[in-house]
Amino acid sequence: MELYEMPKIVKNRKRIGRGNASGWGRTSGKGEKGQKARSGGSKPQYFEGGQTPLIRRLPKRGFKNIFRVEYDVVNVGLLNSLCSDGDRVDLKFLMDKNVVKGSKPVKILGDGELNKKVSVSVDAFSKSAKEKIEKAGGSIEVG
Repeated sequence: MELYEMPKIVKNRKRIGRGNASGWGRTSGKGEKGQKARSGGSKPQYFEGGQTPLIRRLPKRGFKNIFRVEYDVVNVGLLNSLCSDGDRVDLKFLMDKNVVKGSKPVKILGDGELNKKVSVSVDAFSKSAKEKIEKAGGSIEVG
């Protein structure tokens, strides 16, 4: 039985600068002299040949508040479908149900209806969410 060699799927990488016998010695395929032949001699992709770059030509607008807190939001209507009577809803519960990832603080919003008695302990609540949870007989805890 004759075995045959499988064709190579991955080529060997080009090892430049390993002497003239390798075929990639001396100038190592970079031509002669100049900026492109030097190490670190590549210009960034956004370089515009000395022209004022696009990012500096565009007008700057608005304000970015670096202290803004971004929340993972959960609506009351979703709690109604996830929970049963007497459940305790906290970050761990919501992560187990794949509702939030846990990287941001959680805020409960008041969209939807809640008709189950649940105790909710998260980072923040909207006013309407507080009212709906308390009206259904549940309790809220911030933190």
